[in-house]
Amino acid sequence: MRELVDGWPYAAVFALFFASGMARSHLTYWAGRGLRHGGGRSRLAGHLDRPVVKRAEDVVRRLGAPVVALSFLTVGLQTAVNAAAGSLRMPLSRYLPATVLGSLAWAALYTTVGFAVARAWLGGIAWPWAAAGLVAAALLVAASLMVGARLRRRLAPPV
Repeated sequence: MRELVDGWPYAAVFALFFASGMARSHLTYWAGRGLRHGGGRSRLAGHLDRPVVKRAEDVVRRLGAPVVALSFLTVGLQTAVNAAAGSLRMPLSRYLPATVLGSLAWAALYTTVGFAVARAWLGGIAWPWAAAGLVAAALLVAASLMVGARLRRRLAPPV
C-alpha cells in the first residue's frame, strides 16, 4: 500500500484513507443490518426478538457510538464492531458521526505514522511494545465502559 501512495500529497493520502475508512465501515454496517433483517424472516426470528436481544440493542443505541469511534484505532476489532452496530440496528444519527470521527482518526494515524509502525511491527522490532500497548488500551476501554455502566445504573431512577 505504501508504494501506491508514495509521492502523493499529504491531503490526497489523507482523503484516500478517510474515504476507504468510511466505505469499509458503512459496507460492513449495512451487511450486518441486512443479515439481521434477513434473519427476521427465518427460524432465527423468535430468537432475535427476545427481551435479552432488545436490551442489547438499547445498550448499543446508548453506548455504541463511542465504541464504534474507538474501534477504528484497533486492528481486527473494527469490522466486528461495525457489523454488530448494523445487526443491532444502531440509528444512523449516532453511527454516522462515530464513523466520521473514527475515519478521521484512522486516516490521520495511517497517513502520519501508520506505515512506519506497520513496517516495524512486521519486522519484529516493535512487537513486544505494540502488544503491550494494545493490551493496555483494551483494558483501559473495558474499565471505562464498566465504570460508566455502573455509574449509569447507580444514578438511574428505580423502575
